[in-house]
Amino acid sequence: MSNDIIVKQHKRAGVDTASGDPEVTGIFDVATNAVCYIVKDANSDSCAVIDSILDFDMASGSITTRFADNILSEIKSRNLNVEWVLESHVHADHLSAAPYIAKASGGKLGIGARIDEVQRVFGKVFNAGTDFQMDGSQFDGLFKDGDTFNIGNLSVRVIHTPGHTPACVTYVIGDAAFVGDTLFMPDFGTARCDFPGGDASELYKSIHKVLALPDATRLFLCHDYKAPGRDEFCWESTVGEEKANNLHVGGGKSMEEFVEFRTKRDAQLSMPKLIIPSIQVNMRAGNMPPPEDDGETYLKIPINRMT
Repeated sequence: MSNDIIVKQHKRAGVDTASGDPEVTGIFDVATNAVCYIVKDANSDSCAVIDSILDFDMASGSITTRFADNILSEIKSRNLNVEWVLESHVHADHLSAAPYIAKASGGKLGIGARIDEVQRVFGKVFNAGTDFQMDGSQFDGLFKDGDTFNIGNLSVRVIHTPGHTPACVTYVIGDAAFVGDTLFMPDFGTARCDFPGGDASELYKSIHKVLALPDATRLFLCHDYKAPGRDEFCWESTVGEEKANNLHVGGGKSMEEFVEFRTKRDAQLSMPKLIIPSIQVNMRAGNMPPPEDDGETYLKIPINRMT
């Protein structure tokens, strides 16, 4: 791995792999501050990849698979069998490598069932045309709140956690929960809610669904930006730590307090630098828009539609 990719094997004393707690490897991409996870069944070679990353250079429009190839190399070196390539939501800050990894590994693509709402909104923003299917059919699995499925012997439970986007889900696997952008490290807070379809009150309720899990539940986050005063990137916390110490929702803060704070904060934030290419690709399950009449692929920049 290169020095801008950080790999961490997440282990904790007392994790009971016999009762369904997963083995987790986090791979952090410094360029996008995003984390991809390999989640393995301790009792078989089965695994899933959650929230993969495709390298994209905005200035040149060039795409590479360097990060994704590192993921695949890790999987190959451990002789793992990828059953699912999962998304916690449609990312606005990096492109997904899900179809690339799925094609190379044989895994199925999965996301929250309300992806169709995101597709309808952004299909219009990007004038995607009548050929763009806005029913989530680009994915193999569309998961609703309370749905369950397996990764080998691991049981996965889906919690619908909207607020950042309508399609956000949390995957609960044994003593671990993969929360997407819903929560960040306690010293950094929570996700923004000002994208189309976002809602601060919904995010507050979603966060409290997550915080209703046992205090010892390991929470695996989708990003880290190093809060002021912290030297290292971190992307794992616990329910107990978030309940006690999260800057935005910890210590029993009310919904009214959170919505007021989140709304004011979001109004001061600029758009993510990769939001325009990311959403166009990720709403298509990580696939590029279809080639135009010259056989080439283009990404659109909508004028005054993302402000």
